Amino acid sequence: MIINTGQRTDIPAFYSRWFLNRLKEGYVLVRNPYNMNQVTRYRLSPDVVDLIGFCTKDPGPMLPHLDALKEYGQYWFVTITPYGRDIEPGVPEKEKVLQEFRELSKAVGRERVAWRYDPIFLDETYTTGRHLECFEKMASFLSGYTQACVISFIDLYAKVRKNFPQARSVSKEDRLFLGKEMVRIGEKYGMVIKPCAEGQELAAFGADCSGCATIRTYEKALGCHLSVPPFQSSRKECACYLSCDIGAYDTCGHLCRYCYANEDVQAVKRRMKMHDPDSPFLIGGPLPGDVIHEAKQESWKDPQMSIFDFI
Repeated sequence: MIINTGQRTDIPAFYSRWFLNRLKEGYVLVRNPYNMNQVTRYRLSPDVVDLIGFCTKDPGPMLPHLDALKEYGQYWFVTITPYGRDIEPGVPEKEKVLQEFRELSKAVGRERVAWRYDPIFLDETYTTGRHLECFEKMASFLSGYTQACVISFIDLYAKVRKNFPQARSVSKEDRLFLGKEMVRIGEKYGMVIKPCAEGQELAAFGADCSGCATIRTYEKALGCHLSVPPFQSSRKECACYLSCDIGAYDTCGHLCRYCYANEDVQAVKRRMKMHDPDSPFLIGGPLPGDVIHEAKQESWKDPQMSIFDFI
């Protein structure tokens, strides 16, 4: 099976010690965000966990501890954008994260790490011209360290509208212009551009619109075929396999204004204070009335077929 860590928070950046403790103890407890007394217990064992998926804006805290992951398959999405502290107040300097990306790629292999340049929004500061200038500089620096770059355009979810009221949807004209140019730049630096939940509108320019965190992506990272159970994404535009996430909402200290996973700054600060790196829960501990459900887990690897048999 696949364990995901990055839909609700940034575990490598803020909770690496907790995550390493969970690996040592061999399990994690995860609250249902819509029913707090409903708890799922996941075993963290390479016998049943084929791959751990990460999505982070700062892999640095995990870099000295990658040996703890050596028995697991892994795939990393590292988000690096052109935005400053006005938009991403808690994100480290871009130069630092770019260098960490290179170190991560050297350690795990460029086929197991992808660059995310998203979400893309436009305003008087972050114009199409600035995006393309920054995108090319970053692509040049990361050339040879990844095979893929994921892009998407801002979605105005309720939390985004609340925390970033100035944000506006990107017009189709601008999406097509930026997408076409990014595909061109990606080809120049050896990267396939993968739009995330953007439909097929960039396929005509050479973008791979099949999805980013897909089973096919994970199979290539593992070098073997996976026989996976059915999964229905909550978004019809999304082809990614994003079940079994062990994070929690309102816990990411990056405080990006476009984030859909944080309600508000005060909620994040309050919940982060409840974090105990020795707890099996990311935030807090047991609550009265908790009902713990043991997740059904098994390896999805097909030992009879290598991914290379059908590439």
